[in-house]
Amino acid sequence: MLKTSSSLLSSTIKLNRAGAGGNSSSVLVNSVLTAASTTTIPSSGHHRFYHQTVATEELKDDHTSIRKCAYGNFYHTALTIERTKTPLTKPSWEGLVFGKQFTDHMLEVDWNSEKGWTAPRIVPYHDLVLPPSCSSLHYAIQCFEGLKAYKNGENVYLFRPEMNANRMNRSCARLGLPNFAGEEFLKCLAELVKVEKDWVPDKRGYSLYLRPTVISTERTMGVLPPNNAKLFVICSPVGPYFKSGFAPVKLLADPKYVRAFPGGTGNAKVGSNYGPTIMPQLEAIEKGYSQVLWLFGADHQITEVGTMNIFFHRIGKNGEKELITPPLGDVILPGVTRDSVLHIVRNDFKLKANEVTYTMNDFIDDVKNGRLLESFGAGTACVVAPISAIRYEDVEYPVPVPPKEESLAMKLWDRILSIQYGETPHPFCHNIENIIAGTETWN
Repeated sequence: MLKTSSSLLSSTIKLNRAGAGGNSSSVLVNSVLTAASTTTIPSSGHHRFYHQTVATEELKDDHTSIRKCAYGNFYHTALTIERTKTPLTKPSWEGLVFGKQFTDHMLEVDWNSEKGWTAPRIVPYHDLVLPPSCSSLHYAIQCFEGLKAYKNGENVYLFRPEMNANRMNRSCARLGLPNFAGEEFLKCLAELVKVEKDWVPDKRGYSLYLRPTVISTERTMGVLPPNNAKLFVICSPVGPYFKSGFAPVKLLADPKYVRAFPGGTGNAKVGSNYGPTIMPQLEAIEKGYSQVLWLFGADHQITEVGTMNIFFHRIGKNGEKELITPPLGDVILPGVTRDSVLHIVRNDFKLKANEVTYTMNDFIDDVKNGRLLESFGAGTACVVAPISAIRYEDVEYPVPVPPKEESLAMKLWDRILSIQYGETPHPFCHNIENIIAGTETWN
């Protein structure tokens, strides 16, 4: 649990302290916070916004160090918009390549330790100017998020963006970067999406990918908490993850590579978690496999697949069907799609879903005894990605891929997309106009 001292903020905060799909216990906290008050925050739970303006600088039990910082002028009411005078020609949606095409504008906010955050601004997309001594370039003092905007007719929606805002605040805290007011950030983010509304493809399976990032801009060669930082958001239109249908992937599980470890940053979305995965990924591709299945520990616990959380649909030893996924902790990123899958499976599909440690020996035993029904990865980019085989210790184990009408992965994919595009009313789906107006309910 994380405790933060807070001041300068008067607000009404709604916190949901339920786990994924569990019985929620929402508490309305009407707070006029003083320097002496504290708010208890789960370090990696499913709460909604937490607000902090002044936080202690000590190292917490969950390895999270909070920088002392003030919100300064980072409020939606202070937002300015400068529109480009040279708008780009929009590409054909069908020819989109992930992360290659960017929109006309970006959101940026600067921070320094003396004055806090500057006023947020939406400006024409531009290159950043950073000194060669910038500590984010040397020591990876940076974190990021990934979420999408979805268009259905004239309406544009965000899917559970409060989870991204909270997770980025936790990532910032882990790196000694400043925190920010989540709801104010989301209002500014929604304004950016509104400015770029014509860049949101109006087609199912297509969306506008949003990349919030916080970096140190400190001029120093020292490994120190930065006194200067920048938050920015860029946007990129993207097409379907599987352009020619729902294609199962094959995985390489090699225990000599580890993505994360206890006490590390595996549960934060920081850039330093991703660069070291490139070489193992290239090795997997050379051997004919699409992704790496990340293992941990002497018993080769299954943790994640590529940059996604992983699920196994199986028959338990009591004969009951269940969906399992590794429990959250230092080596598992608390994915938004992961949490959504658990919620939908438990509440909509009425299927048993458990968060349990699952080793390669458990997997092999399930395959050999016919208990494994299917497996899939889950993440923002693809929603769900079915798995057809896993190679481990020079043996390739087949993973069942059920017909479309029987596949839990396909049912989840269709259900989540229907929520994301506003086709099915759901509290996970948020209209950007309501976010901007401050009328959206974060439950």
